[in-house]
Amino acid sequence: MSTEHSTPAQQISSAEPRFIADRMLGTLTRYLRFMGYDTTSANNLAAGNAKEDTLLLELCLQEHRILLTRDAELARRGKEQAILVRSEDVIEQVQQLIGLGCIKRRVTMSRCSLCNTQVREAFECEIAGADYAPKDWRGLSFFWCEQCKKLYWNGSHGRMLEERIAGK
Repeated sequence: MSTEHSTPAQQISSAEPRFIADRMLGTLTRYLRFMGYDTTSANNLAAGNAKEDTLLLELCLQEHRILLTRDAELARRGKEQAILVRSEDVIEQVQQLIGLGCIKRRVTMSRCSLCNTQVREAFECEIAGADYAPKDWRGLSFFWCEQCKKLYWNGSHGRMLEERIAGK
């Protein structure tokens, strides 16, 4: 892996890094989205394509994304645009990316964890229409994904995620 001596984040100007993750990193993909990072996934590609690794590398370059992979050979092929994610544990994966300077320790709840779309502030009718929303809305901010029609809020789940990322 080439990230031992330089990181793709160092090559990106002040713009936020954007990622593409292989199929083995679905949970990390969702965490990065909760953290506000534009992260696409190989899981969005048709399964069974023998040239998927090559396609991921092409997308990485075309879309100016950093490739995250658990596959050492794919990371080697991606050179400085790829990061070999060493751990199977998602918190250790997040800590690795923080340690490399690629991401910041934060939870923004600004992207849909399912589709990567930026969420917007939810309307009262959307909150009321979501049977899974908490009954007591006081003190909570709600966000809506136009694509998935999913409601998000930073309640106890968001606080637990923040604590996990902070290493508490």
